[in-house]
Amino acid sequence: MPILAKEPDIYPESLLDQPAESPDDSWFAMYTLARQEKELMRKLRPLNIAHYGPMIQQRKRSPQGRIRTSYVPLFTGYVFVRGDEVARHDAVSTGCISRCLPVTEYEELVQDLRCIRQLVVAGSEVRPEPKPLVGRMAMVKNGAMKGLKGTITKALSQHRLTVLVNFMQQGASVIVDEADVELL
Repeated sequence: MPILAKEPDIYPESLLDQPAESPDDSWFAMYTLARQEKELMRKLRPLNIAHYGPMIQQRKRSPQGRIRTSYVPLFTGYVFVRGDEVARHDAVSTGCISRCLPVTEYEELVQDLRCIRQLVVAGSEVRPEPKPLVGRMAMVKNGAMKGLKGTITKALSQHRLTVLVNFMQQGASVIVDEADVELL
């Protein structure tokens, strides 16, 4: 049983599928204070500020031997926010943010975040990759992750597909079946 129930990590649910509501809408990478990602998202929802902070399940064994499940940010310290200058100001005013980084290539960011979301929703064990990996480009041909492109690497006889968020030069990886992947 999880320590805390899983909370929504995206608001609204269709955020990554919808076009900008107004020409003033921009994307921002909000770098939070230490361990404030969930608190920031809790404060943004009532303000109706669109955001995405991917969360992954993490299982650890306690000193007493119990398995504890918790939900942790995939990208430690980051929550992505979409809105105008008023939304940016309201987000910064929550007291959870250290830095606000404007995103200039927002189409690329949204596409990268869609891929990350697809990995997380597929239910696979997603692992953060803080540094880009060297490997061959590949695309998943079958299954829930069909169409995802990323870097394929092999370690301990397992193939991992790493999807990169270029804006941050960080990514997420998941184990894939070699038969479901086609090298590009």
